[in-house]
Amino acid sequence: MSALVTNPVLIFFIVLVIILLAPVILNKLKVPHIIGMIVAGVAVGPYGLHILDYDTSFEIFGQVGILYLMFLAGIEIDMYHLRLNLRRGMLFGMLTFLVPMVIGTVASVYLLKLDTITSILLASMYASHTLIAYPVATRFGITKSPAVLIAIVGTIIAVIGALLVLAAAVNIHRTGEFDTTDLMRLLSELVVYCLAILYIYPRLTRWFFKNFNDRVTQFVFVLALVFLAAWSAQMIGLEAVLGAFFAGLVLNRFVPNASPLMSRIEFVGNALFIPYFLIGVGMMIDVRVIGNTDTIIVTLNMLVVALASKWIAAWIAQKIYRMSSPDRQVMFGLTTAHTAVALAVVTIGYNLIGSDGHRMMDETILNGTVLMILVTCAIAPMVTARAASRIKVRMLSDNPAENPDAAPADDTVNTLIPIANPVTAQGLVDLALLMHDPANRNNLYALHVRNDNSASSRAIGRNSLDIAVAVGASVDVAIAPIERYDISTVAGVLNTIAERDINQVIIGLHRKSTVIDSFFGSKIEQLLKSSNKMFIITRCFIPVNTVTRIVVWAPPQAQFETGFGSWVRALGYLSREIGCRIIFCCHPQVQPAISGVLRREKIEIRNEFRDIEQWDDFLVMANRIIDDDLFVVVSARATSVSYTSEIAEMPSFLQKYFSTSNLIVLYPEQFGKENTGTTFIDPLAADINSAPSPLWSAASSYWRRLVQFKKRITHRNRTPRIS
Repeated sequence: MSALVTNPVLIFFIVLVIILLAPVILNKLKVPHIIGMIVAGVAVGPYGLHILDYDTSFEIFGQVGILYLMFLAGIEIDMYHLRLNLRRGMLFGMLTFLVPMVIGTVASVYLLKLDTITSILLASMYASHTLIAYPVATRFGITKSPAVLIAIVGTIIAVIGALLVLAAAVNIHRTGEFDTTDLMRLLSELVVYCLAILYIYPRLTRWFFKNFNDRVTQFVFVLALVFLAAWSAQMIGLEAVLGAFFAGLVLNRFVPNASPLMSRIEFVGNALFIPYFLIGVGMMIDVRVIGNTDTIIVTLNMLVVALASKWIAAWIAQKIYRMSSPDRQVMFGLTTAHTAVALAVVTIGYNLIGSDGHRMMDETILNGTVLMILVTCAIAPMVTARAASRIKVRMLSDNPAENPDAAPADDTVNTLIPIANPVTAQGLVDLALLMHDPANRNNLYALHVRNDNSASSRAIGRNSLDIAVAVGASVDVAIAPIERYDISTVAGVLNTIAERDINQVIIGLHRKSTVIDSFFGSKIEQLLKSSNKMFIITRCFIPVNTVTRIVVWAPPQAQFETGFGSWVRALGYLSREIGCRIIFCCHPQVQPAISGVLRREKIEIRNEFRDIEQWDDFLVMANRIIDDDLFVVVSARATSVSYTSEIAEMPSFLQKYFSTSNLIVLYPEQFGKENTGTTFIDPLAADINSAPSPLWSAASSYWRRLVQFKKRITHRNRTPRIS
């Protein structure tokens, strides 16, 4: 009997209606919409009203959906927290694999009266699971909690273990004996596969992102790598979901959470592919087998074993790690759903026919597995959602800064992004978004200052601001465009800083056009003299998300500046978003202050410290900075606490030794009333922020070198290690 609807256009329309209405209706009933997708699939599928057939389109989109789900689980993981919870996750993985294996084997032998090999194969189905409830954890914002990360690591261990058991059981069934050769071959191929992905993918991705910055092209490239990894996993006898998940882990650091690329990846998956997969799961469920007594008995046995074994594993892990009840429920909810691997195991068992002509697993076990999938897929999101809300409340109470509504008004950060042309707009906004903390009140302003009313000038300004607004909108961050006519660019920026109460300015470093042109240029130099706000001057030759390390140099006594905490937080957010380590090269007295800010703000990143006590050590760093590094220099204005005579020479050193480096020069906010600068009204006005005379700088530098002569001799052979 054919389906009621066979027109492809109408089929796609029905699927879109299900995707649209399932969350709307079930949110009012306090039921996770994942269940609604599965139930809707049952209703419209071949075993329900038979409105749609489970044809090749659902098979293809369903396969893409499960791969996309596992890929999102890998790419959204906070790698820093994953490393912290890796050991605990591996132990939980062994528990959530071994406990179902033991209980499942015993129950199948003594209750279902199956032979030992079939019982072990069925137990491997209990041991495996799918992170079908992971979107629930994402929606509640608890993906960084230890319970979720432990469950994710446990998923990797459990699925790999189940697949190895599956391979061994099938081999024994076919040959009649246990052959360690095939098992060792599979393990060796797995090791080679992982090493190849770890070596090739980062280098290929970094090269591609450097040469192609189109968002659509990057999106297609990332998906191509994911499906290549999934197909390669199948070629060596593993499940494609493992390849997709591993690709997500490897590509994690190249796709920051606050980037437009991540927004596109999440949107396409959550809006189309993953719902298609869930609807397809529902269409495979035959509700007519519920009336069969044997099927009900087998299903109840399988449900009790599957749920009890996963709960016991989560309970043991909770007791070992002294975690809370919601943590146990989240681990249980994330590891209790069975879909892809369970279907693969039962399908293989159903297709294996023994010498006596009987199938290894009959129709009763096949139908019981399908019903078990339905129940576990319904229970997993409900348990996860209930516990996730309690964990989120606990996270907000432990760290009120994560709650935007709890942030005080004086913590508002107003960031100004002066944009001169459309070419530099995207890079500046990308950097601002990566330094942007979505947990606090942040206002972003894009500014274009023009000095004439010509049509070309207006067009350049509008195009630049449109690009900036579009980049922010792609990650759901509002950027207010400001088009301003003023007497000069400097005056326009300064007036906007005063009008909008700007805290920090992110501006691009100009390009030298003449031999006598200075490193910063006259406009930036005048801005630095006329404002005490934090200025972030950037020049990056590669996309920020391809940076391998952030190397920061800070002057002595930098901790006493007014904006010390602000620049440490900004760099901490940047390091956290792009997932790379950050190395602070500074005086030993500055290091505890930096650690204190990171600890107080709960910015958990991979950070290291290198002792830099002399100016010569800064020059040695030129040989340590590579092309994929981001070198950040924390400078200081004249008359500030951390200002030294060497800082006056900084621009010339940067131009001479770091001309090809990815560079950020950061001027923190400082005390003192802002100086409006010399004007034509008062030609005799003095600029108190101007740098000392060259004679004074030379004398100060000589005296400083003379006092530290003995110390320099002691450290003559010392070089800072940044590797």
